[in-house]
Amino acid sequence: MSDKLPCAILGASGYIGQHFARLLADHPWFDTPLLVGTDRSAGKTLEEAWHPAEEPPSALAGERIVEATPARLEKLGVRIVFGAIPSGLAGPIETECVRRGIAVFTNTADHRMEPGVPLLVPEVNADHLGLLPSPGTRAPLVTNPNCTTTGLVLPLAPLLPLLRPEWIAVSSYQALSGAGFPGVASLSVTDNVVPYIPKEEEKVEQEAAYILGSRRGKRVESAAAPFLAQCVRVAVRDGHLEAVTLKARKTPSLEEIVGALEHFDPLRGEGLPTAPRPPILVTRQPDRPQPLRDRWAGTPARARGMAAVVGRIRWQPPYLRFFVLTHNAVRGGAGGSVINAELAYHRGYLAPRGPRKTR
Repeated sequence: MSDKLPCAILGASGYIGQHFARLLADHPWFDTPLLVGTDRSAGKTLEEAWHPAEEPPSALAGERIVEATPARLEKLGVRIVFGAIPSGLAGPIETECVRRGIAVFTNTADHRMEPGVPLLVPEVNADHLGLLPSPGTRAPLVTNPNCTTTGLVLPLAPLLPLLRPEWIAVSSYQALSGAGFPGVASLSVTDNVVPYIPKEEEKVEQEAAYILGSRRGKRVESAAAPFLAQCVRVAVRDGHLEAVTLKARKTPSLEEIVGALEHFDPLRGEGLPTAPRPPILVTRQPDRPQPLRDRWAGTPARARGMAAVVGRIRWQPPYLRFFVLTHNAVRGGAGGSVINAELAYHRGYLAPRGPRKTR
């Protein structure tokens, strides 16, 4: 009998859902996931519905996608759901799962910024798990932020105390897969750049300040420095590239800035299977990072696509400029939820209640 936690993927036929499947197919802590979809995908095998460029995991390729309500998931003994349902539809389903004692780790936006719900990037604000009720009192609901926000806050976390910025500006060049599958119409983006992604800039500004803020008991005070975001869609399959500029109040050396990025590894010793070690890679090549070359950065093998790659660091006090690249569907999507669940499990917010039952 497996002692792994029984889990399910909500929205398993979508682009993020299938990255969940890849990450969970042989996870050392979480059991082989139940694949849950809509009536349009129910009955298909994962292989028949597969979208990502890589082949589906062999352990799940022949598994069929099923329809299942929260009540059915509870009856089957599912302990964790990983959410990849489109925003606007996910909220009530996730709330009902929590009510039935099923932990929710979600990539969707419906519960972000709600009181008592951590908006989590573990290397940056692991202490925000303290917003949750005490372990054992209620199933946790944890969200990960917008994929662009994730790439932004990872390098800023070690730099904020060193630089104490007055303001932070970011321009993002966002991959097509950030819009899900089938994504942006080819005639809209071929030979073009689309300089508007609805509500994206507002999300990045609000979420980044919140994640980098300070927890005071059961609430969070957002970071004081204002964020200024401009977001565009470009004809790249995967990988969000961001150009960051900030005005600093303090003037450390360039060596101190680079060192803070390279030595940043707050999860060292936690043993989270999907945590990249280190979480930030600094490249000194003048034309990096690039999506095609750097989106799968991260070690060990399970953490491929989970590291942020930072390059073109330019320090002209008081202004710091750099580029950062992350895989939006992995670090900014499914992998973000998986590492959140690992942190919650490691810190005692999840406990097994027996194996999943036969459906």
